[in-house]
Amino acid sequence: MTSATNLPTLNATSSAAPRAGRLPANKSSLVLGLILSIVIAGVSTLAAKIQWLQNSGFSALTIAIVLGMVIGNTVYGRLAPGCAVGVDFSKKNLLRLGIILYGFRLTFQDIGNVGMSGVVIDALVLTSTFGMAVLLGTKVFKLDRNTVLLIGAGSSICGAAAVMATEPVVKAHPAQVTVAVATVVVFGSLAIFLYPMLYRLNEQYHFLANSALAFGVYTGSTVHEVAQVVAAARAISPEAANTAVIAKMVRVMMLAPFLMLLSAYISRRPTAAAKDSTKESSGSAPINGGKAALAVPWFAFGFVAVVGLNSMAWVPMHVTAVITDFDSVLLAMAMAALGLTTHFSALRQAGVRPLLFAAVLFGWLIVGGAVINSVVMRVLG
Repeated sequence: MTSATNLPTLNATSSAAPRAGRLPANKSSLVLGLILSIVIAGVSTLAAKIQWLQNSGFSALTIAIVLGMVIGNTVYGRLAPGCAVGVDFSKKNLLRLGIILYGFRLTFQDIGNVGMSGVVIDALVLTSTFGMAVLLGTKVFKLDRNTVLLIGAGSSICGAAAVMATEPVVKAHPAQVTVAVATVVVFGSLAIFLYPMLYRLNEQYHFLANSALAFGVYTGSTVHEVAQVVAAARAISPEAANTAVIAKMVRVMMLAPFLMLLSAYISRRPTAAAKDSTKESSGSAPINGGKAALAVPWFAFGFVAVVGLNSMAWVPMHVTAVITDFDSVLLAMAMAALGLTTHFSALRQAGVRPLLFAAVLFGWLIVGGAVINSVVMRVLG
């Protein structure tokens, strides 16, 4: 009786098990999604080496998200059932690892290279730009909070990398992230052509100290992306480019404390989910007063630790070069995955307000950043 009862169960189990040599559906989706992401990342990395794209400031990250969006809005709908797990893994897990390894591009010695004035300028530009974003984004431009925070982070720190690093903290939707990245691409690319013209104007009217070094600090402290900083400053002089990159790296280093402070800020704000649950409940108060739990961005601590390790020069330079190349691929995979999961319909729904909002922040970076640079340089030298 017992064996007869168990026989159908054994047969059912046997038929439900995957055939030998075949991956379970979720593992197959993981592998195929990773392959798709890395193919797009590889193509983007190769394309970023094309000279005219380099001169235009288009990095592998920018190209990856564009290619991802093209594929995501054409053929990916048919591919998604078989590779969604791997694409999601690239967008989330590989992103965090990419941000951690990004620390191998920086050292604490970079701070000394720009001096106290450079650090103060970067800090003031960051806080003023992000503060303006928070004040204007929701009240004047009526944008959702996540889009405001992402555009504010991208404008005030380091462009697409900052947007992607901020996404896990604010738990944004792919469309919100893509809108923020798009603003970085638009206005960062515009800066590449605008800043050399501003340098020539400065030679005539002396808004800033009339030196390539001073203008390099200004460029590094106000332009969005690292690649865009390099492209804009190289059009001025090699000296301006070197100073601009150092100033930009110091600004990038502020990403980790920014994420920690942002996480603490978000935890003190009522969440939409808490509000919704309050409406659906019978009038009972939400847990923790409707405030979000503190989402500690642990990868930010990893980023700082890697910067510290790199500052000690324990890792050979050739190993560091390999790691940074690998990191570029990881970040490009994350960008590709983001593009794959973004639909143009969502961008159309966002409208022109995000671009207008980002344009205001861009104007502040140019004008307000020049004022900050001028005042700090005069006070601290």
